[in-house]
Amino acid sequence: MAKIALVTGATSGIGEATALLLAKEGYDLIITGRRGERLRQVAQTLEGECGIKVLPLVFDVRSQAEVEANLGTLPAQWKDIDVLVNNAGLAVGLNPVQDGVVDDWERMIDTNVKGLLYVTRVVSNYMKVQGKGHIINLCSIAGKEAYANGNVYCATKHAVDALTKGMRIDLLPYGIRVSQICPGAVETEFSIVRFKGDVDRADNVYKGFTPLTALDVADAILYMVKCPPHVNINDMVIMPTAQANSYTFHKML
Repeated sequence: MAKIALVTGATSGIGEATALLLAKEGYDLIITGRRGERLRQVAQTLEGECGIKVLPLVFDVRSQAEVEANLGTLPAQWKDIDVLVNNAGLAVGLNPVQDGVVDDWERMIDTNVKGLLYVTRVVSNYMKVQGKGHIINLCSIAGKEAYANGNVYCATKHAVDALTKGMRIDLLPYGIRVSQICPGAVETEFSIVRFKGDVDRADNVYKGFTPLTALDVADAILYMVKCPPHVNINDMVIMPTAQANSYTFHKML
C-alpha cells in the first residue's frame, strides 16, 4: 500500500516541485491550492507521469471552515497521511512598518501562521491515531533574522519557527516527527506575489547571482522525508552560495 503525502500550496514553486519528487518516490498525494484549474493540471501530470493517485482539493488555507470541510472529511482511504508539507505561504509588500498596508499584513498572518495551524490541527490528529507521521513546515531565512521592510513577513516566519519547536514537543509522545526548512532566495513566484504582479521588479531580485530553484528546496525536503524513522532533521537552513544572510548577497552586475 502506497504512503500518502499532503502538500499545501502545490500549484507552483516549492509546493509543486515537492509534490513531483514525492510522486516519483511512489507517494499517493493530496495536493491543495486556490487555483483550481492549475491544481487539476498538476494532479493530471503527476498521475500520468508517476502512476500514482492524486486527490486535488481546491480551498484557501486562510479559511478554517474550508480547511475543515476539505481535510476534516477526507475519505477513509486518504486519512492515513504519512507526510504533511505545510508549504502554503506568501510575502506581500515590502514597506517600512509605518507605511504598512494592513490588508497585506492580514494576508500574511492568515496564510503563513493561521493557515498552517488550521491544516496541522486536522492532520496531526490523523497522525496521532496512526502513531506516526512527519510534518515539515516551510519557514524561511526570514524566520531566523529580520531585514529592512520585511517586518510582518519576518514576524510570521519567526512564528513558524516557534510553532515548529512547540509542535515537536506536543507531538513527541505520538511518534510524529516535526521538521522545518528555511530557504534563502528561491526563484519562484514569490517575488511576483510580493510585488503584486510587477514582473520587472520581481526579476530584478534575482539578477547578478544564481538563486535556489524550487527543486533545490524540494530535494532537501525529500532528504528529510527519507531519513530513517529514528532520525529527525529538526531544522535546515538552505541558501544560495551567493547569499550570506537575509540581506547580504554577492552579485555580479
